[in-house]
Parts: sequence; structure tokens; C-alpha cells
Amino acid sequence: MENQDIEDLKQLVEFLKEQEVAEFDLDRGDLKIRLKFSQPAAPPPAITQIVPAVPAMAAGLPLMAHAAPMAPAPAPAAAAAPAEDPEANLHVIKSPIVGTFYGSPSPGAGAFVSPGDHVEKGQVVCIVEAMKLMNEIESDAAGEIVKVLVTNGQPIEFGQPLFSVRTA
Repeated sequence: MENQDIEDLKQLVEFLKEQEVAEFDLDRGDLKIRLKFSQPAAPPPAITQIVPAVPAMAAGLPLMAHAAPMAPAPAPAAAAAPAEDPEANLHVIKSPIVGTFYGSPSPGAGAFVSPGDHVEKGQVVCIVEAMKLMNEIESDAAGEIVKVLVTNGQPIEFGQPLFSVRTA
């Protein structure tokens, strides 16, 4: 690397640290750069634009992409009275694994359960595909399905709510 390349790289590293970027990858032909920074406990501020503030690298390589501005988080809504909340005291069936949610046994088949259906404890309510394995997820409570909280084909996380159930 030439001296100017090293200086540009130092400027890039300083800028990424100032913006609290966690990871940065650049892969251009035989030039490969991967940077990882430790993050503070507090969430980092939103990054609005990276590219205009970073000088172009000496090799004349364009940077990878522009970061889209992030919208500010919506203000929390005022809490309703608990006695009036129709979804209060609902049981939530959560995902026991990370994967992809499927509400039916096969494409084109009917859903395992829909809002209004009655389920028994141990009844299969959906499938979560994880590492090419289809895992049947069973209800852990008996009651009426009030709401399906995810869509078919959606990636889901461990502990993510899948269904709201009104227990009897």
C-alpha cells in the first residue's frame, strides 16, 4: 500500500469509530478490508450518510453503498386502561427456535390454525424451518386463537410471539 492509501485508511477508521459503526467490509479485487469495533452498552445514534463524509480511497474505488436515513422511533402511545384492553390476559405462543415461519403444512394447503379456531394443548399450530429441518410447533395452552402475529415465510427469532390465544 502507498502512503496515501494508508492515510485514507486511517481517516476511514477514525470516521467509522466516530460514527460508532460496529462492522465494515470492503472487498475490491485483491484488496480486502474487514473492520470490527467494540460497541458501548448504549445503542448507537442513527447514521444518516456515510459516503459524503469519507474521502474516496486513493485507488479510486467507490465505496460500497449509501446508508439510508433512519426514521426516528415513534413516541410510545398513551397506555389504555387495562380493564378496557381486549387483548389483556391473552396467552402468547412463542417460537422456541430461530427459523422461517410457515402457517400451513405445504404450499397451497390450508393453515394449521386461523383466528377464531379452538386449539388444544399439544396441537400443531405451525412449522418453523431451521437449517432445512421442518419443526412442528405445538400450542402450549388450550383456547381460542385470537391473532396470528407473523406472516407466512417470515424469518422469526427465538422467543418471538407467534400467536395470541384466549384461554378458557
